[in-house]
Amino acid sequence: MKNFQDEKQRDLSINKSDGTNKFLTTDQGVRINDDNNSLKAGERGPSLLEDFILREKITHFDHERIPERVVHARGSGAHGFFEVTNPIPELTKAGFLQETGQKTPVFARFSTVAGSRGSTDLARDVRGFAVKFYTQEGVYDLVGNNIPVFFIQDASKFPDLVHAVKPEPHNEMPQAASAHDTFWDFISLMPESMHMIMWTMSDRAIPRSYRMMEGFGVHTFRLINEANESTFVKFHWKPKLGTHAVVWDEAQKISGKNPDFHREDLWQAIEMGNFPEWELGVQIIPSEDEDKYEFDLLDPTKIVPEELVPVTIIGKMTLNKNPDNFFAETEQIAFHPGHVVPGIDFSNDPLLQGRLFSYTDTQLTRLGGPNFHEIPINRSIAPVHNNQRDGFMRQEVNKGRVSYHPNSLGGGCPYQAQIAEGGFSSFNERIEAHKIRERSESFADHFGQAKLFFNSQTDVEKSHIVKALRFELGKVETTAIRVRMLGLLSQVDAQLAEKVALGLGASVPSTLEFPVNKGVSPENEGGNQEPKTVESSVSSSDALSMVKNPTNSPTIESRKIAILCSDGVSEASVLNMKSALKKQGAKGCVIAPHLGSVLTDSDGALAAEYSFLTASSVLFDAVYVPHGIGLNALAENDDALEYLNDAYKHCKIIGADGEASELLSATAFASKLTKTDAGIIVTTDVGSEAFAQEFIAAMGMHRFWDREPNLYI
Repeated sequence: MKNFQDEKQRDLSINKSDGTNKFLTTDQGVRINDDNNSLKAGERGPSLLEDFILREKITHFDHERIPERVVHARGSGAHGFFEVTNPIPELTKAGFLQETGQKTPVFARFSTVAGSRGSTDLARDVRGFAVKFYTQEGVYDLVGNNIPVFFIQDASKFPDLVHAVKPEPHNEMPQAASAHDTFWDFISLMPESMHMIMWTMSDRAIPRSYRMMEGFGVHTFRLINEANESTFVKFHWKPKLGTHAVVWDEAQKISGKNPDFHREDLWQAIEMGNFPEWELGVQIIPSEDEDKYEFDLLDPTKIVPEELVPVTIIGKMTLNKNPDNFFAETEQIAFHPGHVVPGIDFSNDPLLQGRLFSYTDTQLTRLGGPNFHEIPINRSIAPVHNNQRDGFMRQEVNKGRVSYHPNSLGGGCPYQAQIAEGGFSSFNERIEAHKIRERSESFADHFGQAKLFFNSQTDVEKSHIVKALRFELGKVETTAIRVRMLGLLSQVDAQLAEKVALGLGASVPSTLEFPVNKGVSPENEGGNQEPKTVESSVSSSDALSMVKNPTNSPTIESRKIAILCSDGVSEASVLNMKSALKKQGAKGCVIAPHLGSVLTDSDGALAAEYSFLTASSVLFDAVYVPHGIGLNALAENDDALEYLNDAYKHCKIIGADGEASELLSATAFASKLTKTDAGIIVTTDVGSEAFAQEFIAAMGMHRFWDREPNLYI
């Protein structure tokens, strides 16, 4: 009996092991010496297929959740086309980039990363930005994000990153949020993440719309021309409408009012004919300049500042058709950075190298097997002929007896294409190296570009980063994690660390300390070297600031303006403003205490598109109060006042026509109003065109940030 009980207890202890005081092992029990680096041919060489530790780890990770995507589960997409405006045949032989005016069908999908399919659109998170080009040479997928760098340098750490940011496994909370202990525990031990942290704590992580965010290919790729010459390339998507964001309080309220805010915004814009547009730009780095900069082109935690290599625009993407069926198209589309066409190739970026394995592996589980390419949304428009057969969900009906190569019974068909016939050939890069699990010394700078990003922000944007870090770290319960993060922040900017520490009631540590894993030398914890700072040759970059970003545009096209009305409203005041907004491509929406009709001062009626209960100020870009005799009713309506109070708090533009200016005295911000607030537009000239134009011009600024108390001064 004693032996039986001992054996039973032993089984339970194995099944419930939490890893305390245990060696890290593979699923087969083999102890792992290095969990931070994939096996590569040289410290800057490509990852090797024989790396069974990497393959086992990523394979398990890819199959952990079904049927939704493990990451990027929450998203929305649309059909459209890409048109070449500046062909680059001297750089690439890719057929779809050869001629001006050449058009290629596309499908684009935008997404959050961490949350489930049912989470909110407005989580503070990275946004996926993936585009599938249906070219005549086959499918090309440009799979990126709205942030040009990533948290980690090696694909081996991706499962760890996502495990850390996902809801904590013991209680499955919080959903779609990074403000919890496990995420910041991981980040505080991975100083290579600090550049990405600056981006995700900025307003880039809470965009106003998918249509108003940049996209990036993240990695360095290669372009190959007809002469088989290679150049390095970084891809950029620049939105026509400029880059804009919401503020954090607004994002949280939108999540409660309309968690589908971004998805609905994209859908409605296309349905109304406001087709979203992005320009595609490239940064071209000659092969001989690979080692020219203070950063490594293969390091996915680094950008190439536009001051060093300008972005050249080569084309434009327009999204002009919504999906007919969300599941069949948006949910079943399968992107893969390994889907390339002749003329586009890979670099040895170790994060990219791991993604080239991971994406196909993921689709096998999520879409039921190896035939996911036959789902209509994934099908190539180029003819597909190969010897792949059978498997789950097979659609193709192959004729004949031959399914192998070489063969004689099928006349040798399908046969291999020569390079001159469009056959894909990988760039002939010379590699002579030892098999090692190490990281290049050129990857050791973890703070230089984090400093560059922070120094490039306006004071308003710096203030938002401070608030974001106070919020995120304020949710962390473990004091040691907060302290480690303050230490890392001090390496980015001393004042930033002090400002965050003040909000946490903590002190910035004087030294950086990282625990050391057993069996791993101190310099290998969190990477191969001690984290360091390499000062950027660029002190500040306007392209990194949303406020200063040259893609910002004064247009108010597709913006939505709340027009607060009640019975007795001036019909002319409303219609004149709606007309002026429509001419600029914006839409004025009548909001009233109830749905149905609002009686006007001329015995007419206006249709109320929303009531105060079915919409909210946070769902609109500005608020306008027209002239009217029913303002007393609005002054006594808490929901109406909430529109104005929230709009003021979120630095939005507020317009008041005629007697409507008196309504402002009933708001919570009445005592704060000053003549210097350029975001409050009032007039006594009822319904005047000049007033409408002044209101529209103010909206072109997006926000009036001077209302905010500046934490960074």
